[in-house]
Amino acid sequence: MEPRISLITLGVDDLERSRRFYAEGLGFPAHYTAGEGILFFRTRGTRLALYPREQLAKDISPRLLGKGSGFPGITLAHNTREKAEVDAILARAEAAGGTLIKPAAETFWGGYSGYFADPDGHLWEVAWAAFWRFDEQGALVLD
Repeated sequence: MEPRISLITLGVDDLERSRRFYAEGLGFPAHYTAGEGILFFRTRGTRLALYPREQLAKDISPRLLGKGSGFPGITLAHNTREKAEVDAILARAEAAGGTLIKPAAETFWGGYSGYFADPDGHLWEVAWAAFWRFDEQGALVLD
């Protein structure tokens, strides 16, 4: 596993309000919207994504839906160069004491991903997509 955090995804209650806050208020350069409902910002190194909180919870596990579920509304992502790395990293995380939350599977957006929680419950998505590229430092390139 390359030591990399590709994305920090914030589950937000109002995507447009959050876009205005980060783009117009803080000056983050809104860079890429993948279909409807997700917004990416290019930052130095890690990328920031905004995604509706309920959709993010639903993607991970239906038991995270609704207020009071304990879902913190944030995930870290490790994007891989090869599809097979997703399963290998999920297995490695589990062997190291993490908890498999969602086994890897094909996604609606054309990739392959799964989720694990570290020993403190922090959620990680491990994901691959054929259309992703990485720069020479291993950072995710958003075109």
